[in-house]
Amino acid sequence: MPSTVSAAPAIMAILNVTPDSFSDGGKWADTDSAIERGIELHDAGADVIDVGGESTRPGADRVHTAQEQARVIPVISELTARGISVSIDTMNAETARAAAAAGVSIINDVSGGLADPEMYRVVAEAGLYYIAMHWRGHSHDMQALATYDDVVIDVRSELKTRVAELLVWGVDPAKVILDPGLGFAKTAEHNWKLLGHLSELRSLGYPVLVGASRKRFLADVMPNGAPTVARDEPTAMITTLAAQAGVWGVRVHDVASTRVALAVWSSWHAGATG
Repeated sequence: MPSTVSAAPAIMAILNVTPDSFSDGGKWADTDSAIERGIELHDAGADVIDVGGESTRPGADRVHTAQEQARVIPVISELTARGISVSIDTMNAETARAAAAAGVSIINDVSGGLADPEMYRVVAEAGLYYIAMHWRGHSHDMQALATYDDVVIDVRSELKTRVAELLVWGVDPAKVILDPGLGFAKTAEHNWKLLGHLSELRSLGYPVLVGASRKRFLADVMPNGAPTVARDEPTAMITTLAAQAGVWGVRVHDVASTRVALAVWSSWHAGATG
């Protein structure tokens, strides 16, 4: 699954099967519309469809595992049956287990295994790719935890600790992907500093996923009052810069603008190395 540095990053398309996600909550909340949206994202060029049934926006309420699975498993089953590569966006080990049985190829855990002590066991048993994001707490209190001596050094160190624990549990190191967790217990300044120092995170020796799409800190570079979807433009710019920094993948809402950004980067890269 992870690509080489010279290859364009994988496009992980966001599919929120929730009523309350910050950007598109409710748009794909029923099974049929979510399946249709997943197919649309795949046809637009997404490499992986990241299906989530629990919002992790600041202040979001937790969702019972049974409700989460009722939202996502039918969607995952239908998409994988069509040969579409799917990841499950979950902090819950039992949901990850059910999604693995439904055919996902990646477990994307925003808590990096800290929210559920059984997650690493499930990941090791499933043998799937695992995205461990930097995380310090649940949505209700995470912004109070945005204190760092040096955000790059601290995030790198905490991700390194997550990796060490993953390996103790028997997770295949070749299937570990790291995510700096932009917007999770981070200020805008923290987010930009992490983006500017992706090489420090990559120095851990694992592929890196960047998830900046439409996040609140991008409003700082937009005109006042610009709608959330207008953040797709700076997201595409970040995609290009992240590609130059050698990331494995980008997690985005808008696949079309991401494809264009990566096509430009690929052509530029080919011209520079040819």
